[in-house]
Amino acid sequence: MRKPVDIMATDFRALEVLVRVYHLGSFTRAAEELDLNQSVVSYTIEKLRGVFDDPLFVREGRQLIPTPRCEEVVIAAGDLLAQFAGITAAGAFDPSSSTDTITIACNYYERALIIPHLVHAMRAEAPNIKIEIVDASYLGHDKLMRMEADLLIGPFVQLGAAFYSRTLYEDPYVCMMDPANPAAKGPLSLEQYLALEHVYITYGGNWKSRYMQVLEAQGHALSIAMRTPSPAGIRNLISGTELAVTVGARLSRHLGEGLFLTPCPVEAPVAIQMVWTARTHESAMHKWVRNHVVQTIRATA
Repeated sequence: MRKPVDIMATDFRALEVLVRVYHLGSFTRAAEELDLNQSVVSYTIEKLRGVFDDPLFVREGRQLIPTPRCEEVVIAAGDLLAQFAGITAAGAFDPSSSTDTITIACNYYERALIIPHLVHAMRAEAPNIKIEIVDASYLGHDKLMRMEADLLIGPFVQLGAAFYSRTLYEDPYVCMMDPANPAAKGPLSLEQYLALEHVYITYGGNWKSRYMQVLEAQGHALSIAMRTPSPAGIRNLISGTELAVTVGARLSRHLGEGLFLTPCPVEAPVAIQMVWTARTHESAMHKWVRNHVVQTIRATA
């Protein structure tokens, strides 16, 4: 029989230790960052193991692996710590004196079209704020839940009540090809589009672009000659060839210099979303960041 544990003896400091060990994957590094003795960190984790009736971390070789229960606790603890910080912090946020860090998850599209303008606008008001951009790939929502990112920007569908989201804009797809391509004469019919040899951008994972989803739902399949994880360098890939690539219209203006551009015959605009969680929902700083995202989109539309 499990020994009764006084859960009210668990404090925010203990939860902070747990969260730090989880993210750093090390008792030693967590102790260094928190300016604690490693024995204190070890004792705290051992105490929390009793509270949650779970080992929380197990060792596999030289790695410290969190258990599924640990991941659940860390997500909940992050929300609690953020809410408490919001209660105790001053109601107003002063960008001019802030040295806080904001972590944004996104992919190539957003890094090319949105992030540069956003960073310039934010740092004009908050010159000492720290900004970290991390790759979202197709795991953006997981990065939010694991507190590896504060904000997610991209064509990500909201998944469940744990997330807040706002549609920033919709971007129709266009097809890009070398001007010497025999198909580069005008608008493409669906039959002409399907007959092309395509470069398909996978965005580094299991992501499936919206136009591809619509094509498959209609029973069509593209002839894919090449797959690439990113649109970076795409112009050089298709120049001088009969290959074609499908990208968002805004991105085509960034990448398509010297190429023939025509609307994609698949009616499937991609919705660019801004997604966040309850952890940052009421934070004055994060409201300021989200407002800047919206203003940046309006200014660059």
